Amino acid sequence: MGACLGSHRSRRNPRYGDGRYPAMGKNQPLKKEHPRWRSEVPITEGQLRSKRDEFWDTAPAFDGRQEIWDALKAAASALESRDYALAQAIVDGANICLPHGTLLDCYDELGAHYQLPAYCLAPPVNLLIDPVATEVRHTKELGEITSADKTLQIKVRVGTGADIKLEVLTKDTVHDAKRRLEKQEGIDASSQKWIFAGKILQEGLRFEQSKIQRNFVIQCITAKPASEDEKSS
Repeated sequence: MGACLGSHRSRRNPRYGDGRYPAMGKNQPLKKEHPRWRSEVPITEGQLRSKRDEFWDTAPAFDGRQEIWDALKAAASALESRDYALAQAIVDGANICLPHGTLLDCYDELGAHYQLPAYCLAPPVNLLIDPVATEVRHTKELGEITSADKTLQIKVRVGTGADIKLEVLTKDTVHDAKRRLEKQEGIDASSQKWIFAGKILQEGLRFEQSKIQRNFVIQCITAKPASEDEKSS
């Protein structure tokens, strides 16, 4: 692992690569752990998602490079899903330096400093669980596709290398599309990770909001869902 070049100048106008500023330490591999934090006021899953969305929407407008923020967002998603290998691959591919082995504090190859809040990496220990909302989310049936619906046909490339044609509604979320694939091919939706243009597709992204067009290929990586014991460890 190489050394991280840091800057004590403002992140808004760093002096990249200036040898007068000391190295912040050697690059460390991403730790297989999640930050533990407590919200001042207990929040629900929906409030947590809104808080994260607000951060990812606004952070790139102030500091750093968009492509690094995109990579950090994808790595954070993989890390929360406990796909540590994918998270590390994303970090390495973007040349992101982790002096402490965590996404809480990292640098790009030019020395610009990036900091992710703990709430982007893990839910709070006092997260409020709404059992009714959870049950509705898990049991709600997908609407049948009719000729009157605005649809989009995509190709999903599964681990076998085969391309599966899948018809989705433009108003569908990625999560909805995963469930359609499960219904069509029997691939457990909870084990699917969809990647397009090198980025993990977020569960709540709607196809009408994405840049995915007809017959575009989406890579589907499947992994065994974590057991309850693994989730609580």
